[in-house]
Amino acid sequence: MSVNVPKPITALEALERAQWIAFAPFVFQAARVLRDRGILLAIERSREGLTLEEVAATAELPIYGTRVVLEAGLGIGLVTEVDGRYRITKTGVYVQHDPMTRANFDFTRDVNYHGIAALDAAVASGKPEGLKVFGEWPTVYAGLSQLPESVRKSWFQFDHYYSDGAFGAALPLVFAGKPKRLLDIGGNTGKWAAACMKHDPDVEVTLMDLPGQLRNAEQNLREAGLLARARFHEADLLDERSAIPTGFDAIWMSQFLDCFSEAEIVSILRRCVAAAGPNCKIYILEAFWDRQRFEAASFCLQMTSLYFTAIANGTSQMYRSTTFLACVHAAGLEVEREHDDLGVSHTLLVCRPRPM
Repeated sequence: MSVNVPKPITALEALERAQWIAFAPFVFQAARVLRDRGILLAIERSREGLTLEEVAATAELPIYGTRVVLEAGLGIGLVTEVDGRYRITKTGVYVQHDPMTRANFDFTRDVNYHGIAALDAAVASGKPEGLKVFGEWPTVYAGLSQLPESVRKSWFQFDHYYSDGAFGAALPLVFAGKPKRLLDIGGNTGKWAAACMKHDPDVEVTLMDLPGQLRNAEQNLREAGLLARARFHEADLLDERSAIPTGFDAIWMSQFLDCFSEAEIVSILRRCVAAAGPNCKIYILEAFWDRQRFEAASFCLQMTSLYFTAIANGTSQMYRSTTFLACVHAAGLEVEREHDDLGVSHTLLVCRPRPM
């Protein structure tokens, strides 16, 4: 699949794009105010549109402040003005209501906006320099359970929006092999484990993750009445001495390996190879920016890579498929099948240890 092939544009169009880049933080903040202050929603609900004074009264804001953000909204394309009355545009409707846009928007606002200013330092050091706005942890995962609630909410909303959308399509592919014992590496909140146990009443799922994440997953599975078939294995896979347990029919990793550098991916997958029995399948669910159908999807993934650089760990990214597959092969795995276009943006790699 060929992506990111630039379309010919005029010099004027190129100059206009450059101005959007130069004022990008202003665009985001104006859109945030228009959405979070209820201005877009109020305008949308009015059939005839609203005057400046009506918008200000509805939002309980001064005329001046309302005017500057509304006029910015005109430039951004979130609202139009006809005969002194403001109306919402299609783009404004997406900013207000679209689940993907909301997940991306809140992730930018709460998790990344302040820390991304340290991107330059992170690129140079290979460390998540922007994470310092929240605390002194080596990675965001070490401090995830201690982040402010609003930050955690937006982090999980973003994470789950993309991964959960692929679960329904992935389940029949994984369970075609009728696994009885499944290892979920990077079990996170337990959503995949729960989906597996609801899909197959006989499967037993072991979640492998950091202690904080496992406590959260255990609580969620308890509330779902699924704890009896769940097992938990604490591990920090950045520690190469941390072995992967054996005896499983399937090993599953969803949006997990993109949290690691190439060398770390190879190390983890080599441990998967060592743990896998002769009939064990290794399933890897990832979003590759070069496997997307739409330019906007590739763009979102490329921008998300900067979160990994500045906030998450300083060493990983949303990978190009060829870069990631090189890690898979270097670890001693062969890819039996590749399933693209699962959910919003995902590819499922079905792997097995390469015969010696």
